Order: sequence, then C-alpha cells, then structure tokens
Amino acid sequence: MNYLVVLLFFTSCCFAQKSPIQYVNPYIGSAPAATESARRHSEGASELRGQIAPVIGRPHGMTTWTPQTRSVETKCVAPYYYNDARINGFRASHWLNGSCVQDYGSLAVMPLSGKLIVAAEGRSSQFTHEQEIVTPAYYSVELLDSKIKAELTATQRAGFLRFHYRQKEAAFLVIQPNSDEGEGYVEIFPERNEVVVYNPVHRIYQGAGQPAGFSGFYVLQFEKPFKSYGTWKSNVVQQSVRQVKGVGRRESVGGYVEFETNENLVVNVRVGSSFTDTEGARRNLVAELPHWDFDRVVKSAEQAWNQELGKVQVRGTEQDKTVFYTAMYHTKHTPRLFSDADGRYPGFAEDAQIHTAKGFDYYCDFSLWDTFRAAMPLHALLEPQRSAHLMQSLTQKAEQGGWMPIFPCWNHYTAAMIGDHVTSVMADAYAKGIRSFDVQTAYHFLRQNAFVANPDPKSYASGKGRRGMESYLKYNYIPLEDSVWQAFHKREQTSRTLEYAYDDFCLSTLAKALGKTADEKALKLRASNYQKVIDPQTGWARGRYADGRWSTHFDPFAPRVSFITEGSPAQYTWFVPHDIGGLMKIMGGKEHFIAKLDAMFEKGYYWHGNEPGNHTAYLYAYAGTPWKTQRWVRQLIREEYTSEPGGLSGNEDGGQMSSWLVFSMMGFYPVCPGKPYYVLGSPSFDELSLKMANGKVFKLIASDNSPENCYIQSVELNGKVFTKPYLTHQQLTEGGILRLKMGPRPNTAWGNNAPELSSDF
Repeated sequence: MNYLVVLLFFTSCCFAQKSPIQYVNPYIGSAPAATESARRHSEGASELRGQIAPVIGRPHGMTTWTPQTRSVETKCVAPYYYNDARINGFRASHWLNGSCVQDYGSLAVMPLSGKLIVAAEGRSSQFTHEQEIVTPAYYSVELLDSKIKAELTATQRAGFLRFHYRQKEAAFLVIQPNSDEGEGYVEIFPERNEVVVYNPVHRIYQGAGQPAGFSGFYVLQFEKPFKSYGTWKSNVVQQSVRQVKGVGRRESVGGYVEFETNENLVVNVRVGSSFTDTEGARRNLVAELPHWDFDRVVKSAEQAWNQELGKVQVRGTEQDKTVFYTAMYHTKHTPRLFSDADGRYPGFAEDAQIHTAKGFDYYCDFSLWDTFRAAMPLHALLEPQRSAHLMQSLTQKAEQGGWMPIFPCWNHYTAAMIGDHVTSVMADAYAKGIRSFDVQTAYHFLRQNAFVANPDPKSYASGKGRRGMESYLKYNYIPLEDSVWQAFHKREQTSRTLEYAYDDFCLSTLAKALGKTADEKALKLRASNYQKVIDPQTGWARGRYADGRWSTHFDPFAPRVSFITEGSPAQYTWFVPHDIGGLMKIMGGKEHFIAKLDAMFEKGYYWHGNEPGNHTAYLYAYAGTPWKTQRWVRQLIREEYTSEPGGLSGNEDGGQMSSWLVFSMMGFYPVCPGKPYYVLGSPSFDELSLKMANGKVFKLIASDNSPENCYIQSVELNGKVFTKPYLTHQQLTEGGILRLKMGPRPNTAWGNNAPELSSDF
C-alpha cells in the first residue's frame, strides 16, 4: 500500500468517526407524535407529544437551558415546542423531561434591539429551525425580528449566555422569573453589573398551589456595565427602579438592563443557580464558571456528554446511531442534581432546614412510576456510583419527611401516580451490587410503606404512605368500593393491586438479602395478590368488589376504564413481571398465554406510548417463543421511534420511553427490576460495546444483522454455545463477548426452554 493510499485511508477513517454527542438530535420528542399507535391510544393533547424540550447543559444538571416558546410554568406545557414559530426567552429550566407536570423555579432571559417590550408575546421573535444549532452542549439561534444571535451553554449549576446584537440600536436584556403565582423577585446591582432573581416554587397534585418550601435562586453577572436599568410589574415599566417583588396576584414581574450600543455588540452573561439561597447560586457560579471563556464551557460540556454517552459504543447505520444516542441523552436529564457545589440543599417536604450532603450528591425529580421500569435500571447498569447517590438521596428524603416518598418531585411528596416503585428501584439496585447507601435505614422506611396504612389524614393527603393501604391489607386487593380521593388518580383499584403485589415481591427480595426472614415470608405471600384481580374465567385483569364479585359490562379492550390506570384491562393484565409462570396458569397455560399476547400485538391493542406495557413484547420468551419477542421488538423500534421531531409515540416521562429504546436496541431488557437479569430481544446494531464501571467491557456482535434478519439463529457467550434467552447482570458486568447469528426466519428451537424465567431465582 503506497503512502497516498495510506493517507487517504487514515483521513477517511478520521473523518468518518463521529463522537456520540454528534449523533444526538435534541428536537426528537418536541413535536406531536407521528405514530399510528399514539393516535389510536392517546388521551389528551399532551399524550400525543413526547413533551421534550431541548436540554442544553450537563447530564443530570441542576439547571439546564432551553429556548422558550411558551412563557408559563403551567401543568402539561413544556418550555419549547418544535411547531411554535416564535421564541420569547431563553429559560433556566427544571422541566421534568417528557412529562405532564410543570416547570418550577425557572427564569427567562430575552435580548431585544431598538425598543423595550417586557410582555412575553410582545417581546417574542420569529425564528427558523434552519438558523438553529442545537446540541446537548450548545445552542444558537438567529432572532429574526431583532437581528440578534443568541447562544447558550452550561455547567451543572451555571449557565453561560452570549448575545450578538447585529443592529446599532438600543440594546436591552429582559429578565423574568416565570412565576405563574406572581411571586417572583428581581433586584439589580448596577455597581457590580449583577442581577439577583428568585422564583418561589409551588406544588401541584397534593397541596396544589401551596409553597413547596424553596425557590429557584439565580445570580446573573454581566461582562459589560449597564447603560440603564429598571423593573416592571404587570408589564408597567419603572425606569431606574432596582427592586421588584410579586405579591401573589399572578402579576408578571421582571427587570431589564440596557447596554451602550456599538457595532457588533456582544453581551456575555453568566448565571449561577441554586435551590438553597442567593449565596448558594453565587458560590455555584464561582465554583463552576469563574471565567468568561464561552467556548471553553462548550468544549467542557461536550466532553461531559461524550463521557456519559460513550459508555456504549455502537456500529450500525447513521440513522440508528442518531435514534440511539438521542435516546441515551434523554435518559440523562433527570433525576436532577439538587445539592450545591458545597453539598448544601433544602430539606425535603416540610423540613425547612438546609442540609449538607456528605459523600454523595443529592438528587430530586424521580418520576418513579415511569422510570423504575428501565430508566433506573439503566443508571444501575451504566452508572452504579450515581445510582448509589440516587438511593441515598431517596433515603435522606425518607429520614427528613418520615415516610419513603413514592413519587418525589419538586423536593416534596406527591401521590401523582400509583404503586410504590421506590421499592422496586432500591431492591433492584441492591440486587445488582449497589451497596454504598444506607440500606438498613432505607429498608426501615420501605417496610413502613408496605406494612403500615398512614393513620394521619393530613400527612396522608400530602402524599405520605401507599394509597388505599387499609383495603389492601384487609382484602389483599383494593376493591372497587375504595376510591382514593387523596390522590391524582382517584380510583384505578385493579392497577394499584397489581403494582403493590409486584412491589411486595421486590421488597421480599431485599428482606431476604438483609436476613429479614419473617418479612420475606409475609411479603412473598402478598406478592401473589395479583391473582385476586385476574379473572380466571376470562384471563384478564378486572375490577372486583369487596364481596368478591367481578365488575359487570366487562370489555378487556376498552381503552379507558375506571379501575385501570391510563389504559385497558388487557394492557394492564401483563403487569405481573415477577410471576409470569403464575399468570400463565391463570390463563390456562402457555398456549392461551401466547394467544392472548398475539391478540395484543396483531390486533393493535398494544400501546407502546404509555409505560405499563413496555415489557409486554418480552414476555414471549417466558412461554418458550423468544422469536416472537425478536419480531415484535424490532417492529416496535421501527414503528414507535424515528429521528424526526415527532419521533416519540408518547410522553417521554423522565426518560422511560427512551430507556426502553436504549435497552431494546442493545438487544436485552430488564423485564422485572428486582431480579438481576435481562431478557434477550433482537439487537439493532451489528456490534456494540458496554464499558462497565469496573473497567470491563461487554461486547455484543450480531453477524448477518439487517432489518430482515431480525431472528436469532444461534448464540455463543465467551466462545461457548449459549441457549438461554436472557443474560444475568453478573454476566454483563464481568465482561465478555456475546455472538449472535441472525437470520430472516425464526429458529423456534433456540431459547425455548428456560423454565427458571417464570420462577423466582
């Protein structure tokens, strides 16, 4: 090979290699879903959206930045929608990615040229996606009305904004706390080129509208001095007034600063954030952003994302890499870092003290009803140290609030969703070797959730304790007579029963590991409570009265019924991940089990865009037909996810929808968190490598892989024939090579004999 050929080969290889961050498309999920299943099953406009806003910053950052096309902190309204035509600010955001909740403690900054306009709609500017650049580490856009270029980047707790004013006109910057309650605060310090802001946080669901006990605090520092400044209230501007505070009448408040105009004016802004106090925001700014080098921050943010995303290296099509790495990016928005650089954070729930996290980072915004399924297991697999911090954060919340939180958001209890899946998350982490958290204290509060019905009406109403627990302990299921008015979901008795039975199983595994023999026995017995709400005559989940009668006028495929959460009885029937063998028996054996699964998928009853059914396609492997899992997983990947802005088939919900995709494209899925194994599916990539925290690498190679060749023909693990349709967590973390031979037709003999999948092991 001559020198020219070598040089051309080397150059081609170098330019062909892209870093993981270069594949991320933050637009995905910011437009209405384009999939047929979303249109068929969704209820309400928010469910037709991924509810994703582009997140610019760092993985799991305290405060991230996003262009703002909607100026409110209103339930189910994300800061940014792809189809919107105008930007009215750039937001320091705490939006729970892909959710139908609300942003909180947020701040908007908007540059203006020529005329000062403070109202969000009036100050907005047209923009086009062709003049946007959006990556996880950097954002820029041309504001067409004002002819200003805006740029964003961020550290974990601080943002860096750069504005290029193209016109030689008056140059303003508007600063607004997005307080829907009208309680924002702004103070301007022209002598030190600084603005201080806070935005009090309010609760939704339990205690809607009540103060959450903390605020989003910001310190904005400007590189250039102010020419003039002022504040406003209810859009009435007060020039040279340094301070303004809303008093809770839903009035808008904010401030502005003006700069000396010159050709190609560039304004740099550093913004420190905190949930503790103003000084916390200032200290975070000093700790993370002590300089004015914007490009340096971009480079550092890119490195942080590449380090996280690069834990998985893949070889496949460019399209698949885009969908995959964007999904990984989505999984790394929440839980959110909540403690300052010095470890301080506001106490949980009613605890008004400022605490200090020692030896761990404190996190919040755990969308656990969604994320226990795949997102939290993905953290446990790829980021076990962070996972330990997450477990310790939950334990601290329990100690400070008196009960283990079930769905903690806004640093508070909620009863936003059903179940008690903090139990699943902790049991799963422990089963996978994550031990560096206070597990004994955690178990104490998990046990309290599982064995005690909260007797205090006030704290129960605030979200402490399992909902409907008195009935569950009395009947071993929740009867239709027992509605739960102290919750967002007020009935859904059958779904609650199914989920509590699974949670009891998870706690039984933790009890066993900790030597709590009596608890283990009691909980394992309760893990069979799902049988109380599976009608043996029909084989479907069904509502049941206290006297044992089944609900009447029963249609298992009705899209919404009162005793099921966000779905149909047929969709929820499969939520028995801990005892699929027992579910098979109720249904009349494997053949009936498979026939019911076939009906779900072939007749369009399966809904991928909501979480309860995310594991369903993998259940064929339990019945000895893993080739059907391979078929449907590939089809779901193809139909439910695309690289377009509408490429998510439902709410992202804290990273769960994307976590399903990450696992499924890798070729395996954690069907039953709490059990340390993953059911094999059909990998999307020809080759992938997982870098484990212990430094070992697990490699999966799929030869002859293609869209048509979705079926596993044979498998070898570390050079030996492998016939099991699942991998253990230990096999992954020990490293090795899994070789799959793929083909266009099912090999019905491979993986068809794994009875241990359906039993406790």
